[in-house]
Amino acid sequence: FEESSRIVPQVTSILRSCPEVTVVASEHGRPDDGTDPTGFFNAEFYVGLKPYNEWHGAYRDKAQLIDAVSEKLKVFPGITFNYTQPAEDAVDEAETGLKSSLDVKVFGSDLAVLEQKGRAVKRILDQVSGVKHVTVVQELGQPSLTIDIDRSKIARYGINVADINGLIEAAVGGSAATEVAQGERLFDLVVRLLPQYRETPEQIGNVLVATADGQRVPLRELADIKLANGASFIYRQDNSRFIGVQYSVEGRDLASAVQEAQKKVAAAVSLPPGYRVVWGGEYEEYTASRAQLQLILPVTLTLIFVILFALYNNFKFPFITVAGVVLSAPIGGLLALELSGTPFSVSSGIGFLALFGV
Repeated sequence: FEESSRIVPQVTSILRSCPEVTVVASEHGRPDDGTDPTGFFNAEFYVGLKPYNEWHGAYRDKAQLIDAVSEKLKVFPGITFNYTQPAEDAVDEAETGLKSSLDVKVFGSDLAVLEQKGRAVKRILDQVSGVKHVTVVQELGQPSLTIDIDRSKIARYGINVADINGLIEAAVGGSAATEVAQGERLFDLVVRLLPQYRETPEQIGNVLVATADGQRVPLRELADIKLANGASFIYRQDNSRFIGVQYSVEGRDLASAVQEAQKKVAAAVSLPPGYRVVWGGEYEEYTASRAQLQLILPVTLTLIFVILFALYNNFKFPFITVAGVVLSAPIGGLLALELSGTPFSVSSGIGFLALFGV
């Protein structure tokens, strides 16, 4: 939090340096009510923009401005930047649990394996045409002090693992020795080593451990003490850990882009037993809506046919009418999609249903 507090004003300064920007406000941390699934390291910047007709510089739309800002923010290595809008951001977080409308989630138990497979998925997505802004959610990267106790060595001294764990907890983290009363309030009196005796692995290795026969052995003689790369944030869903890969699709229809990515990921990324890949977000909604349309469309045409049969009391006129609708309506609708450059989507499918009904 302290490090990101130092970086936030620098990012704000870069954003304000763009002539198209009117105001920049930042929020640092996470809300107290727990509605935003992120860590305390999170920083969000609300950037106000001038109307496009007042943009007289090198950039003509928001996409060009975002690309330019991304280049300037490359001076902060190791930070993931995401560009969205307030309402869209809230919807994405509710839909995927991440900060994008499309995601790939790799589920499994081992964080190191999850990160390895997540980065493999990212490399594949980077090669798919139309897939943009691919980022892997950061999970590992928190420096952690690991103390691996050698059971054979402590057995020779008659020391239990619980004894060493209790010593480390008391020396480094602190343990309550007694209670202090202030009026009607009680507080734990915590005792631990002074900072100069517990700041580095070497200093912690000098902590003396009492043996059963009264000897005192340095902790480094009984355990392997080192700094390791631990977890800074762990994402969970359906009682399982996962790592998320965020992405977006631009200049191409959603279905074909995701389906191509699915085939390439399935062919190139092998998963250990117990691990699985889930493609979520807008694509998951698309597949669910498409399944509904595959049921609704024939039911709609059948109902129209039944209504016409009840009207004419024969099969000839209903068949001619339905055949005419099926043959003529899609041609006009598809021609309209082609002329307007609109890809066929769930919204387009609903439009065709309305067209059939008319």
